[in-house]
Formats: sequence, structure tokens, C-alpha cells
Amino acid sequence: MSPILIGVIGIGAVLLLMACGLPIGFAMILIGAGGFAYLVNLPAALQIVGVSTYGIVSSYEWLVLPLFFFLASILFYGGLGKSMFRIAYTYLGRLPGGLAMATIGAISIFSAISGSSIAAAITIGTIALPEMKKYKYDDSLATACVAAGGTLDILIPPSSIFVVYGILTETSIVDLFVAGFVPGIILALMFMALIYIRVRINPNLGPPGPGTSFREKLVATVECVDAIVLIGLVLGGLVVGWFTPTEAAGMGAFGAIVASLIRRRLSWKGFKESLWDTVQNTGMVLLCLTGAFILTPFIAMSRIPMELAGLVIGTGLPRYVIMLLIILVYLILGCFIDTMTMVLLTIPVFFPLIKALNYDPVWFGVIVVLCVEMALVTPPVGMNVWVVSGLAKDVPMELIFKGIWPFVVVELIFVILLIAFPQIVLFLPAMLK
Repeated sequence: MSPILIGVIGIGAVLLLMACGLPIGFAMILIGAGGFAYLVNLPAALQIVGVSTYGIVSSYEWLVLPLFFFLASILFYGGLGKSMFRIAYTYLGRLPGGLAMATIGAISIFSAISGSSIAAAITIGTIALPEMKKYKYDDSLATACVAAGGTLDILIPPSSIFVVYGILTETSIVDLFVAGFVPGIILALMFMALIYIRVRINPNLGPPGPGTSFREKLVATVECVDAIVLIGLVLGGLVVGWFTPTEAAGMGAFGAIVASLIRRRLSWKGFKESLWDTVQNTGMVLLCLTGAFILTPFIAMSRIPMELAGLVIGTGLPRYVIMLLIILVYLILGCFIDTMTMVLLTIPVFFPLIKALNYDPVWFGVIVVLCVEMALVTPPVGMNVWVVSGLAKDVPMELIFKGIWPFVVVELIFVILLIAFPQIVLFLPAMLK
């Protein structure tokens, strides 16, 4: 059999093993090592397994992931989400659909110091959903805005997906973080605009909440000072060059602990739980990354990426059409596999094609994250929808998915906007160089 056919069979075998319940990391290790041994030889395959495994667990650059996971856990167990929701609520709550818009705003603030969409959905959703129920918000809108808003956490830096993409493609993580900031804010505003328009059309979806005085706004702002300082510490330090991403994550985690202890919100039990969550998430991601670094040489030896690039370019299709086809593939895959798996499986195949088409790797990283965002809320996987369903046990899953579709349409429009105007992504990284 030809190397290309072996590669196609290998990718199919990975998907089949996943469907049978084998963890994605083990599936990629097994197929990657086995396929490389078939195409080259067994000693070379064993060497790749050893070098990749040791490289992942001993590399300093990967330390950024557990530190950002730890930061997100501290924010969750330290109760800082309450301050973030309160400040958004005092400024937006009196508007039609204001509580839903405040939820998006609070998640955006949370996202600027966290890297976990699930943590964002749980932290803010736990506070926001009871408030929206209290004011008789439509269940579909209330749950959908939490699920869709939670996806902003992997676009607004810091982002674990940006870290993984950056290391897999050898793209600057700082550039990716900076590039994701403006699109993240624009998408959050588009979500708020969508909510406002829907509620203006049908006021029963989200009646306005009570107004707040200047004093209440001031108190809420003061209460959120620690979150604002953390955002400045993490993002500001990265942008001006004070910290590397790993150092910024460490400073952010330390700052979150200090802020939680000062406000007496972090218990000893919560601290231990945050450590345990960090260990679990880190172990899962590092296993997947080990599998990706073992599978990638096999994919490269099969020549699938190079042949695919040559084939696609040879069709003569405009590169924008090719990009739309790649996005379509991501949307289809997002219905069946989780976000991290999707990134790890597709980047080794698509990235050589992107380079051949002369697309900017930083810009493509933002596009990938937007596609991954949609995967977090599209059926049947829709991880964020499952999380929100657990928070709102009285709301049927199909009702949440029904409310999600307008947000997905907005994201698709935004992706097309970024394809037409890539400067939206690239102007800030260019300014800071």
C-alpha cells in the first residue's frame, strides 16, 4: 500500500478507536507509533515515542497550561465570578435583555484572566441563571447566552487552545493572545447586539431588570478592582513584554489566590479542589499532546499534508473558497468530536496547506479558535451545552440547542468578516512589534 493510503487508514483508525471509547491520547499514540513503524521501522517509532513523551512532560513551555488551568480553578472556587457579574449587571441590567447581556459581559471579563470555557460557563452561569429565572427570562435565551458566552473564554486571551496551536505550529503565543483580544471583544458586542435585537422584537424573552444608582455602580466597580488588576497584570504584562506566557500565567494564579484570600472567599477545601482539577485537566491535555506529537510524524511520513496542499492548489480554486471549505470541515467535525481532539487531529494536516496558500498563521489561529467555539455549542457533542444543562436541570437539552443557533449564525457571520478583513485580527499584533 502507498504511504498516503496508510495515512488515510491511520486517521480513520484513530476516529474508530475514539468511537469505541478509547481515550484520544492513547488512540493517537497507538496509531502514530504503529503507522510510523510500518512506514519506517520499529526502532525509529520507539525513539519517537520516547522523545515525544519526555519532551512533553519536561518542557518548560508546556508549564503555561497547568498554570492557566490553576488560575481558572482559583477563580471558580474563589468566587471572583460574583464580582464580575455584579459589575456587568449594574451597568446593563436595566436594559431589555440586560441580564443576558450582563452575562455575556461578565463572561468576557472572566475570559480575560482564564483559559477554560467550561469554567467560564459554570462560574458565571451559576450566578446568572437564577437571576434570569427570577425575572422570568425565556429559558432558551437564558441558557443559550451562558453556553455561547462561555465560548468567548478560548478567544479572549489567555486561551489554552491558542497555547496548543502556537506550540504545534511554532507560532508566537504572545502574538496569538494579542490577536485574539479585539475579535473577542467584537464578538462579545455582537452577542449583546443579538440579544438586544431579539428582545426588542419579542419583549417577553428578557424583561429589563431594576435600575441601579450611581452609588451601586461605584460599589460594584470597587468590588471588581481585583479582577481588573489581574487582567492588567496578565494581559498588560504580556503585551508590554514584562512576562512570558508562562510567567503571566504564574503571576495570574498567584494574584487570584491573594485576591481570594483577602476577600476570604477561598476555603482550604476549595484550594485543594482547585489543585485536583488542575491535575486532572493537565493530565488529560498532556496525554493528548503526547499523542499528537507521536501521530504528527506518521502523518508527515504518509505525505498526506503535502499531497493535499498540491491537490488543492492544483484545482485553481480561489484561496478564499479553499478557506471556506476548511471551515466547513471544522463545522462538521465539531458535531462529533471535542475541541482539543479537533485541533490536534486537523492542524498537522491543514497547517501545511495554510502556509502554501500564504495565509498568516496568527490569523488562521484565530479562525481555528472561532471554529472550535462553534463546536462547543453545536449538537450532539456541544460540551458547553451539556455543562449548562447540568446547571439548569429543568430546561430540556433541545430547548438550549434551539436558543444556540442564533449565536452560531452570528459567529459564522463574524468568521466571514474576518476572512474578508484579516486586518481586524492582525493590526494589533503588528502595532505592538
